[in-house]
Amino acid sequence: MTDIFQIIDGTKEFHGVKAIKNVNFTLLKGEIHSLLGENGAGKSTMTKVAAGVYQLSSGSFIYEGKETTFLTPSEALKNGVVMVFQENSLVPNMTVSQNIYLGAENFFNSLAKLNIKASRFLQSLNFNVDPNLLVSQLGAAQKQMVEIARAVHHNAKVIIFDEPTATLTPEEKHHFFGLMQRLKKEGVSIVFISHALEEALEHSDRITVLRDGELIETDTARKFNRERIVKAMIGRDLTDSAYASKKTTTKKPRKRGKKTLEVENLSMGSMVKNSTFSAYSGQITGVFGLVGSGRTEMMKVVSGVYKRNIFHGGNILLDGKYVRYLVPRTAVNDGIIYVTEDRKSEGFFENFGISQNIQLGKMVAEDKLWNTVSLSEAKSLADHWIERLNIKTKDINSPVVELSGGNQQKVVIAKGLVQKPKVVIFDEPTRGVDVGAIKEIHDFIKSLADEGITVIVVSSYLPEVMSISDRILVARLGQIVEEFEIEDASEEKIIYAAVH
Repeated sequence: MTDIFQIIDGTKEFHGVKAIKNVNFTLLKGEIHSLLGENGAGKSTMTKVAAGVYQLSSGSFIYEGKETTFLTPSEALKNGVVMVFQENSLVPNMTVSQNIYLGAENFFNSLAKLNIKASRFLQSLNFNVDPNLLVSQLGAAQKQMVEIARAVHHNAKVIIFDEPTATLTPEEKHHFFGLMQRLKKEGVSIVFISHALEEALEHSDRITVLRDGELIETDTARKFNRERIVKAMIGRDLTDSAYASKKTTTKKPRKRGKKTLEVENLSMGSMVKNSTFSAYSGQITGVFGLVGSGRTEMMKVVSGVYKRNIFHGGNILLDGKYVRYLVPRTAVNDGIIYVTEDRKSEGFFENFGISQNIQLGKMVAEDKLWNTVSLSEAKSLADHWIERLNIKTKDINSPVVELSGGNQQKVVIAKGLVQKPKVVIFDEPTRGVDVGAIKEIHDFIKSLADEGITVIVVSSYLPEVMSISDRILVARLGQIVEEFEIEDASEEKIIYAAVH
């Protein structure tokens, strides 16, 4: 097999800090090449060089045998290289079909014909997305499907997938990997960035591991196993699984404290239908459900992001008192915070620094948005949370958008926790987070429950729900349909409840 692109002695610097250092990487024609490493290892930086987002500070980029530099993503796209970003780059106020065909439209377009064309195309990919909907109306998983569809539509020679399966259900993942194999047979070269090591082992031809901006190992997938990958990623053996089940540990589940949150017959449009559940202080309540189950929408209603139905919308009780939130700020004032699954769009101000983001969270909680802030106070607050959450950064004032995904997530958590809540709702807290940081975030979530805070963790990844929860709620078709104490739970029982 011949190569389609190479990076030779590639180095990329940001503000004097090397994100990748003298990397030598080769992508072969018609191969699936997995790129693995912790957050901050340089995976996204390296692939963004190929996609025209960044240019190398030193070294060479060889594409189809010629040294070149793509100055923009559109220039890379014209040459056959497209990247499906972890954080979606869709236009929110355009429809699904308009986004798929953006840049390839006819001079005169019939929206109806475009929707029919998009519908057939999405069906051919086994993606269940309505082409008529605005992208702003989609959940994270459906946005990811549209991103993938748009990349495939461009008939690219190289497709770079950055965490494409993070929000997909098992069935959707099955279709996605089938799509990857079809693209491979058509001669398309694929770079697959993922934190799901088993997916990389099963579906790759070759695997490359990066650590601290350096390429550590490249080999055929069949010569790797999970232990070898993890050791290459973090430089040591990881004896404790990030997703160890409580049944394999000696620690008993936490006992229920007082009933902090009670939800009765909650309803919102077609997404949440007469849902009833409770959460208790000093305990982690896990919420599992497939995409479309309404699990996220329920929590957004509880936290004031969405409004429940005016009539027959049900009741929410906090500490035994009825509450109704029209905006998140009033929920925050009462002690409920929601840590979003979509950190880029909803979680932080991307061009603000860590210090500014965390300070804004504090100001909202104290209702002091117009007050003068002491720089030393803001720095002290940021330093506290950087140390507590082990946020990796060179400068507390560097834009958060420049941090790795896991460190961005930690900033979102800090921004919420600085508000001193009674109830914390984490939605997909480790989505797009590397294997080393997963344990850090889980340990922090557990420490909140140990402090007596009511913790709810929403996740579509069942091993995460099983490992972190004291009790588990299962969502299906807009309702909580089953509840399990962790001692009685099993993956089979939970999946059965979520599907049937």
